[in-house]
Amino acid sequence: MTYRNKTFVSFDGDNDMHYYRLMQAWHQNDDFDFNFYNAHDINTARDSSQETSIKAQLAERMRNSKLFVLLVGERTRYLTKFVQWEIDQAISRSLPMIVVNLNARRSMDSLRCPTTAQNALAVHISFNAAIMQHAMDNWPTSHEKLSREGKFGPYYYQDDVYTRLGL
Repeated sequence: MTYRNKTFVSFDGDNDMHYYRLMQAWHQNDDFDFNFYNAHDINTARDSSQETSIKAQLAERMRNSKLFVLLVGERTRYLTKFVQWEIDQAISRSLPMIVVNLNARRSMDSLRCPTTAQNALAVHISFNAAIMQHAMDNWPTSHEKLSREGKFGPYYYQDDVYTRLGL
């Protein structure tokens, strides 16, 4: 049995890589309370690999994940080859989904968020270490409860949660 303790991060590799790198920097910086076990550390997918090979490596990462984070930038909704496939995989595996808006929106951004993620059981938040850590710590329990109740669709944290976190 595989031990699922990783966080799978999906993003537009051409345009939003710096946000993913910033998450890694937060994790490595002792001044930030930001902790995640990165599923992308499991194996390496090379740009020159075939699509089926890349998806096989991504599937392995997903099998070792307990959480799915989708970074939503300006072009994310148009990415069908890998990002859409990753969203579909996360949904089929019932992974708690955190949708992170890179434009500071604290709720679902229907202009940028892929349609499948709009309809999925997910919490939509802004890109910030404090709210992201809060969601990674708390959303899985909420997701499990809501899932058992047959709920789906977008959720978001009220402003008081952001205020309590100093945002």
